[in-house]
Amino acid sequence: MPGAARRIVVGVDGSLPSRRALDWAITEAQRTGDSLHLVSAWMFPMALGYAFTTTVDEVRRSAQDVIDGATAHVAEVAPDVTVTGETSEQLPAPALVAVARGADLLVVGSRGLGGFEGLLMGSVSQYCTRHAKCSVVVVR
Repeated sequence: MPGAARRIVVGVDGSLPSRRALDWAITEAQRTGDSLHLVSAWMFPMALGYAFTTTVDEVRRSAQDVIDGATAHVAEVAPDVTVTGETSEQLPAPALVAVARGADLLVVGSRGLGGFEGLLMGSVSQYCTRHAKCSVVVVR
């Protein structure tokens, strides 16, 4: 429907590829007038026999800090762009695909914070390109 608000979902985790993806999405939102919805997904690592030096609240706070920083970045460089954000306590790939249902575009970085540095695409970006019901942009 003409004039309907469009939404770009952006996966953010604080990594350099995610910051590049956010900047790409900001430019796209400025060009199109779309709104941005930022998502930082997390899960507390659970494993028997391991001692953790962090708490669930610290991991939750860290994810919120990523959202707050990314939202502030959008407000600073593109104050005309409408931006919202959320944290999601689940694996990043399915979380992004779920939040992107009904979105016009999903934007993710090619690599995140974990995994193997030499790969061209990480598991989250690969999952998103296979399972998202909207167009997906993977930013290198």
